[in-house]
Amino acid sequence: MHPAAIAITVYAMLLFKKKFLAAIRSGHKTQTIRLWKYRRMRPGQRSYIPGAGYIRITAVDEVRLDELTDADALPDGFQTAAQLRAEIERLYAGQLAEGYRAYRVVFRLAPEESKHRPKRQAEQL
Repeated sequence: MHPAAIAITVYAMLLFKKKFLAAIRSGHKTQTIRLWKYRRMRPGQRSYIPGAGYIRITAVDEVRLDELTDADALPDGFQTAAQLRAEIERLYAGQLAEGYRAYRVVFRLAPEESKHRPKRQAEQL
């Protein structure tokens, strides 16, 4: 193999605070609100959550934080929209100040995909 050619596997990861991992593993938390300059994930995409496993993204929609309802907060692991917004403000203060957009990322656990990992793809650098 040429020294400049290396094999890498690219998995988009979603990182979560440890306090959310049990709810993700149990299936009670099935979405997250992320602040990005532009949409970084697409429906159908496979991803990985360290501490929880593989997931499949089922929807990615831009949302307005001030329009989130208590019903929106429940699949995110919060009882109220106010609690969800407070957590977003705590985690993403810098991004909010810079005008990043809010995206709701809906996902489902995909433990069956852990057993059927795709073959590594080589990428020329």
